[in-house]
Formats: sequence, structure tokens, C-alpha cells
Amino acid sequence: MPVSKKHPSLDWLYRGISEIFPDRSEAQNLSENLGYRILTQTDRPLRVKLGIDPTGTDLHLGHSIPFRKLRAFQDAGHKAILIIGDFTAQIGDPTGKSEVRRQLTPAQVKENAQTYLEQLRPVLDFSPERLEIRYNSEWLSKLDLAKILGLLGTMTVGQMLAKEGFSERFKKENPIYLHEFLYPLMQGYDSVAVEADVELGGTDQKFNFAVGRDLQRHFGQEPQFCLLLPLLLGADGVNKMSKSLDNYVGLTEDALSMYSKLEGTPDGLLAQYFELLTNLPLEELPENPRELQKLLALEVTSQYHGRDAAQAAQDAALKLVRGQTTSTGVVPEFSLAGLSFPVKLTFVLKESGLCPSSSAGRKMIQNGGVQLDGEKVKDVNFSLESAETFQGKVLQVGKKKFVRLMP
Repeated sequence: MPVSKKHPSLDWLYRGISEIFPDRSEAQNLSENLGYRILTQTDRPLRVKLGIDPTGTDLHLGHSIPFRKLRAFQDAGHKAILIIGDFTAQIGDPTGKSEVRRQLTPAQVKENAQTYLEQLRPVLDFSPERLEIRYNSEWLSKLDLAKILGLLGTMTVGQMLAKEGFSERFKKENPIYLHEFLYPLMQGYDSVAVEADVELGGTDQKFNFAVGRDLQRHFGQEPQFCLLLPLLLGADGVNKMSKSLDNYVGLTEDALSMYSKLEGTPDGLLAQYFELLTNLPLEELPENPRELQKLLALEVTSQYHGRDAAQAAQDAALKLVRGQTTSTGVVPEFSLAGLSFPVKLTFVLKESGLCPSSSAGRKMIQNGGVQLDGEKVKDVNFSLESAETFQGKVLQVGKKKFVRLMP
């Protein structure tokens, strides 16, 4: 019997995906039907590749989506191959960029990579038999000019310019540097080096994944399946989640901040967030939007902080909304020790991370969005005279951001 994508034992595979290619869901062909291959290939687990370029230091829930799918493959008995792009990160993926990316030093990449791995521990199974961590400098640093020319010979300039970011930059006469053309080829060569059966990533990676399939054919390997996942929208409901747009939930945020942000998820995003960020049965969710928000916040916060901490965050969030600050023990702390007094509250808002800048803090005060121990701050020039005077008080911006001021 053909295995279709509706086979109940494959619900974990198809949940939340945007596209699998190739995908002939009724074919009994191991190279064209991933579901059929998963259910019938028993001689070995699949090698499922996910690559990350550690170009920054912080991951957010949008980054977690392909890692959650990688964990689903682990739980189904397959081998996760996590590629740390320590070599490719020094170039930077040009996908979606209107200009050349800043190149990083090896030391920066190494430091970022360790930070990424620590943030992913709540998501992935790090057991050696379940996870293989590879650094692509292992093979890319050894490519000599002859091999690089061989890789370049597998693609034409026309094919490269068909890549979305490149085509837009070419039309606008923005410079495209030759080393950027190498990036898709190097990412594709990663698939050759680890003999990937499946590659996971966002929808913006389709071109790079297709290059990987072409290179595997070129080197005599069976081409990988490519599984594309949607890009998570941020709290604004318009743009993809991004730290620069301040519409994100960071994986390392304290439990209260994470819970408070997620509890305010707009109604229009709830369905996507439940599908992509939880394993809860979608057909069993409550209908009330407010109950959905609280359940989402509790479930996701539990994944990163444990159930007890998530429940404590839920209780604390309720107390803070009611103006009860003294009995709330899970509010993240901010030390005033490094400040020179008197100090303007707008500066404290910036230094504590509650606002991206002093001017943004000033605007929040003007809009009535800043509270100090439950009392709304109305004066944009309000100053803290000493650390001792404000010890233990809770500074709040909006409904989602809090810090307790400490000396």
C-alpha cells in the first residue's frame, strides 16, 4: 500500500512544515517519498542535517523551529547531524541580505558556537548516539583551489543570479562579491561531507538546499530530501521574529519575561505558535483566546525552565498585573551598583534592557507605559536619587517586561 502524508504515524513529520521536496506522497520510491522511506527503511537510521552559522550570540523562538523538528527526528530514532558553520560563518549567508555581510573572526565564531550549543540543550537530545556535532571547517578548510574550481564548475552565473537576494542586488546595482557565490556551494558541500539523507531549515534556504542535492548527485550520492519550515512571525504579527525589531522571545530569557511575552501573543498568531512551538494536540486546545494565551505561555516556558518555574512565572505575572510586587520572587534583578546617582529613569530603562534606548524610554513614559512598584511614572525627567531608596522596587515597561532594582 502506498504511504501518503496522512499516515497517522507520520503526524510528527508533517506537523508545521511548509514544504518537502521531492515529495511524491503516493510513490513507493525511497528517493521520492520521505514518509515511505521513514516507514520502510529499517537497515539504518536516517542522517538528518541541520546547519547553523553562529553569527550572533542569542537565539530566539524563531530559531528553535528547525531544532524542534530535528528533535522530532531524534525521537523517531534517527540521527541528528548538527553542522556548526564555523567556516561558513566567516563569510555569512547572503540569503535575504541587500548588502554584503560583515565577516567574523575565527575567535568570534568559536565563542558564538559554544553559546548556541548551551542555548539548545533544552531542545535537542545531546546523547552521543542521537546527536553528531560537526564543524564544517573540518572539510571546507581543506579544499584546495582545484577542488574549489570543481565546485564552481557545477553552477553557472545565471543560476546564482536566480537566487532571490542576488537578483535583487544585481538589479539595484549593489555589489555582489565573488566569495558570496561560494556560500551556497559550501553549504551544499556540507551535505556531501556528512552524507545527509534529509536537510532541515527555513523556507528561505530552498535555493541552498537544492544546491546540496545537485552536489550530492555530482559526487555520486543519493540526493537528500529537503524539509522547509516556516519563518515564525514575531509579536507584531507582521515581521518575522527578530531581535533587531524587538518582537522576539529569547531562549535564555528568564521565566517571567518569557511567560509575560507569550501570554500577550496576538490572537492571530496563536494557531501558528501552538503548531510550531509545542507538541500539544491541536484538536484538543481550548477555544477561549485568553485561555489559549495562558496555556501557550505556560507550555513554552516549561520547555526552557521547567514546569515549576513556569507555574511560578504565571503566578508572578498575575500578581504584577494586580500591582502586587513585594511578594513576587521570580522577577529578574538589575543591579544599580554601576550607576552614578542621581540617575535619570530613562537611562535606567536603557541600561536594564527594558528599553532599547533612553529616547525609547522617554517615549514609553510619555505614553504611560512605565510603572515603578505599580505606580505609573508620568515625569520623563524622573530621577533615582540613590540605590538604597529604590532597593527591591519593580520597574515595569508595558505588560511584559520587568526588573527588580537591586543595590
